[in-house]
Amino acid sequence: MSDVFNLSLIYATIRSATPILFAALCATITQQADILNIGTEGIMLTSAFVAVLTSFMTGSWLIAILIAVLSGIVMALIMAVANIRYNAHIAAIGIAINMFALAITKFGLKQFLGTSGTFTSPDIAAIPRIHIAAFDNIPVLNEVFNNWCVTEVFGIIMVVVLWFLLFRTVWGLRVRCVGRLPMAAETAGIKVRALKYQVMIISGILGGLAGAHLSLGYSQMFADNITNGRGFLGVAAMNFGGMNPFLVWAGTLLFGFIDSVGSRLQSYGLPSQFVLMLPYVFTITVLAVAMWRKSRKEIKAKSAL
Repeated sequence: MSDVFNLSLIYATIRSATPILFAALCATITQQADILNIGTEGIMLTSAFVAVLTSFMTGSWLIAILIAVLSGIVMALIMAVANIRYNAHIAAIGIAINMFALAITKFGLKQFLGTSGTFTSPDIAAIPRIHIAAFDNIPVLNEVFNNWCVTEVFGIIMVVVLWFLLFRTVWGLRVRCVGRLPMAAETAGIKVRALKYQVMIISGILGGLAGAHLSLGYSQMFADNITNGRGFLGVAAMNFGGMNPFLVWAGTLLFGFIDSVGSRLQSYGLPSQFVLMLPYVFTITVLAVAMWRKSRKEIKAKSAL
């Protein structure tokens, strides 16, 4: 079992968790404003395709990330206009965005890259990794902290930034007020609609980063439905963490740990179907625990009255 549970598992966990982390932060910022962003999966998938296409055509990973973020903002704004301006149900528009993303990426893969199923090429400029030469002769540090992808580091930074924005700024207080008591917020002079548009734009940025990292940092390729439910895992992690970025990060690390351990156990003869099933079984468990915890809080609140 030493081949499964060793130092390299720490980085493998973070690597597997990072795409889910960006998706979870995407869902967290909107849920704080009482918008359940089921469309996280679609935002992520579209951005993953746009990132690969742009990277392949321009040879620049930085331009690819910027265009992927822009595509994420566009998808998020479609949801925002439909929900905020025209009162479409957020769950319905989220499902529509996910279905649209599946279709448009299949079309784009065939139309612009001349293939179907999977696209990979040496001309795809991957997101660079950070190599610290001083760690080369220190096995522990080299195994755990060396050769991280730039976006893996940025994902952890975004956890701190989002926590600070939500819980240490006036803007964050207003967002949370809009999410819990929108009528009171409006009475207090807060522009509820404008604030909801702002959180949707931020969610588009985070979703765009999720997709760009998945296709240029995590894998350097694009395949049909490359997200494979990671957007939904992000929503589950958001529920698990109670919309607190640090606890949400902990939830994504649990997903990453389960995924990494499952992949390693596969080399010991564990059926691949079981390995693929593990994250989703864990998702159901996480959601069940989150709902149970929420119901306990509601019962305590009622008994206190």
